[in-house]
Amino acid sequence: MPSAFRPAALVAALCAGALSLGGCTAPGLALTAIGIGTDTSMTWDIVKHVHGIVTEDDPTPCALLNSVQRALNPRCDFAPGSIRVADIAKTGLQGCPLAIATQDPRVWRALPELLDKGAKFERCARPPLQDLAEADACPDFSSASPEVLKALVYLAETDPRSVRHDVFRMLGCTRARSVGLDRVLVVWLDRGSLAPGKISFNPLEALDPDLIGSRLSRDLVVAGFSASTALDNYDGSLPNGFEVALRRSHWPALDWWLYELPQLANLAPPSRGAQQDWVPLQRVLLPGFLQDPGSQAQMVSYLIAHGADPRKKLPFDPDKTVIAFAASIKSPMLALLNPPVTAVATQPTTLARGGVGARPARVSSAPAPVRQAARFDPTTPSAETTPR
Repeated sequence: MPSAFRPAALVAALCAGALSLGGCTAPGLALTAIGIGTDTSMTWDIVKHVHGIVTEDDPTPCALLNSVQRALNPRCDFAPGSIRVADIAKTGLQGCPLAIATQDPRVWRALPELLDKGAKFERCARPPLQDLAEADACPDFSSASPEVLKALVYLAETDPRSVRHDVFRMLGCTRARSVGLDRVLVVWLDRGSLAPGKISFNPLEALDPDLIGSRLSRDLVVAGFSASTALDNYDGSLPNGFEVALRRSHWPALDWWLYELPQLANLAPPSRGAQQDWVPLQRVLLPGFLQDPGSQAQMVSYLIAHGADPRKKLPFDPDKTVIAFAASIKSPMLALLNPPVTAVATQPTTLARGGVGARPARVSSAPAPVRQAARFDPTTPSAETTPR
């Protein structure tokens, strides 16, 4: 070949090679530049070797994945009916395919077909719904198709390992209730899956704050669960029900917790693997703890009205009180925690209308809550003649 045509031919050959390896992309052009710069006859093995080094961190093209890998990869298109039974038996994945399909809403699309074609939850090291609850305590279930929702209900009702604290909390959350997944909790209770001593948590504690006071919570008490043991240790990663109510400034739920366990105003037990108790009045002073920062002043006043002591010493720093902690972080709540002492005129003592010895009324700084649903109020008529 005449030397005048050699560079052009080399460029064409290298670009053709780059096309076969993924197109005239940046790696392909880099190889072309190498050929032009050196003007040597690079062997094809060298071309492939250099291309492999340059592209070693690139994702595997979807066309090279098997049907299960492709269905569980969010960047790949998914065609219903494309999953092969043989690929389910040998997926080439490190994790359980049902767990992957359940925990990531982007690939929920594959969950019904995986179950229909023989994927077994028993082959997963953990219940797939537990993986979902740990990834998102309240996923956007409204984005799921009816087939996906049926698949999630199937996993909840047929995999006995799904009866866990975090899954219970997730299935009772707002987004789950909006699509009817909370009915699973009633199924668990009615068939005896929720029974004291049979499960590793107290469902009263695992209830979403919105369900405190519902018929479901009362049925759990009838089934033998007690508020006195509601905050015992449990097997789960989500915070306990009292902490959730505190974070949300959920006044009706807080009323229930502090009426049943008034000691919580000053000291709450450890949760999520922590080793020490914690003081709610100190915790609500932390920036970012309350979901609604604007409720901080009302929360501090609420806890004090329910017996919280601003001079309570902190378990993690016994030399410091809540007031001292507030001063150290320059909290704007310091004036509420340690108001200036003012002289108060002596007033004549009068007896309360209820008389001596009357039981004090339940204190609440929040408006009276609207009646909670009787277990779950159906939004549409059901086949049952008696509401549950």
